[in-house]
Amino acid sequence: MKQIFHRRRTLRDVAKAAGVSLSTASNALNGVGRVNMETRDRVCQIAQEIGFRPNALARSLISKRSLTIGMLTNDTYGRLTLPMGAGVSEVLVDHGVSVFLCATNNDERLARLHLQALLDKQVDGIIFTATRRDVKPPPELLSLPIPVVYAFAEGPPQNVSFVPDDAHGARLAVEHLKQIGRSRILHITGPTDYLAVRIRAEGYRQSCDDPWEVMVGDWSEEWGYEAIEAVFSGNAHPRPDAIFCGNDEIARGVIDALRDRNISVPGDISVVGFDNWEVIARQTRPPLTTIDMELKELGRRAGLAMLHLSRGETVTPGIVRLPCRLVLRQSSQASG
Repeated sequence: MKQIFHRRRTLRDVAKAAGVSLSTASNALNGVGRVNMETRDRVCQIAQEIGFRPNALARSLISKRSLTIGMLTNDTYGRLTLPMGAGVSEVLVDHGVSVFLCATNNDERLARLHLQALLDKQVDGIIFTATRRDVKPPPELLSLPIPVVYAFAEGPPQNVSFVPDDAHGARLAVEHLKQIGRSRILHITGPTDYLAVRIRAEGYRQSCDDPWEVMVGDWSEEWGYEAIEAVFSGNAHPRPDAIFCGNDEIARGVIDALRDRNISVPGDISVVGFDNWEVIARQTRPPLTTIDMELKELGRRAGLAMLHLSRGETVTPGIVRLPCRLVLRQSSQASG
C-alpha cells in the first residue's frame, strides 16, 4: 500500500490564504509588530485550519530564545512536582515552549550536572521546585545569566517565589470544623523542623477559640495511629471532637486508630487532613476531607512568570503565597 505524505504547510501558505504579506503573517503568529487584533485572529485561525506548524529552529533564531526551560527538583517521586509541572506545561505549550524535568535526588553533584546540562542546552530559564519550602536551593542558581523562578521553594529576595499559603490552609480546616459544630479541636502534625509545620500550627492556634497542645511526630500513618493511642490511653477529659492533621498520611493513621477503638468518624470525631493526596484521601474509609495546596495553579503561576521573564518583561520579585482550597469528603460532618 502506497503511503501518502502531505507537504508541510509554510508561512507563505498562511499568508496567501489570509490575503496578507509574509511579514504581516509572521508578526501575527509571533505576537509582534503592528498588526490589528482582527487580522491577528484571522491569521492564527487560518494557520490552525490549514495545519501550519512553525519551525522551532526558525522561531528561536528570530526570537533569540531556545523556547525551552528547565525544571530542577529534589522531588524524586514527583508527588509535588508532577502536578506543578502540569501547570507549567499548560501555560507554556501554547507558546511553543518545552520543559526539561531534572530530578536531583538531593544529590549536590547530580544537581550541578543537571544544571550544567540545562545551560548547555541554552534553556531560557529555570524553575526550581522542592519537597519542602525551606529546602536550600543549589547555590549555583544565584549567579545564572538566565531567569530563575522558585515554586514550592523560597528563593532570594531578588527572585519571585510561589508557595502555598499554609496559614490560610490551616484556617480553612479549623473554620470548617467550627462551622460544623466542633469545638474541641486537636492538631496532630509532622516534625517541627519543617517550616510548613510551624506555619500550619500557628494558623491552628490563631483560628481556635481554645487551642490544644499541638502533637508533633513523623509524616506517617504510624505516627497518626500512635498519637490516637496516646490521646485515648488514659482517663483524661475532655476528649477531642475533631482532629486537624498536618498531612493526609497522618490523618489516615488517625482514622484507622479511631476505628479500632470503635469511635465513629465522622459521627463522634471529625477528621481533616492536609495535601489532598488523592491516592490517600479518596481511599481512606471514610474518604478524607482535606486541604488542597493547589499545586497545579502554583505551577501555572510559575510558568507565567517564567514566560514573562524569558521575554525580557518585568516580574515583581518576592514571595507570592497562593490560597489553599478545602476539599469536602465524608470524614467531617455536622455534630449531632
